[in-house]
Amino acid sequence: MSRRDRAAGEVLVRRLFAEHGAALLAYATRLSDGNREQAEGFVRETLLRAWSEPAALSDDRGAVRAHLFPMLQEVARGRREPMPMLAAVGTLPAEEREVLNQLYFRGRDVKEAAASLGLPAETVKSRSYRALRRLREALPTGEPMGAAG
Repeated sequence: MSRRDRAAGEVLVRRLFAEHGAALLAYATRLSDGNREQAEGFVRETLLRAWSEPAALSDDRGAVRAHLFPMLQEVARGRREPMPMLAAVGTLPAEEREVLNQLYFRGRDVKEAAASLGLPAETVKSRSYRALRRLREALPTGEPMGAAG
């Protein structure tokens, strides 16, 4: 991206924020259940996405809002979905969290995770089983478990 394109994008984002920021923030605050910090993050991400799609943002104020608000909803939905899972993982005992970290976030198989943790493979398997069972119990019904579930 050229310096000129970046400068034009910055002007666009500033204009969008000046014209629509208050309305976007009010809506984002409702979407985030009153969490102002999270709402501000939603608005920032929405404006950055808008920057990458400037052709969709006409000079017609109503048309711009008609484009920005669904974009904000999508940002909020995408950012909120992992929260229950992250909260549930945080309740696990440290040794179970570390096993899940090795298997699912670092992409290691049981043998590699066992070597990395200095544990027998059977211990890694049993901790993984217990951790996933606890997560299923802790998550609201219908919450996705990803590849693990």
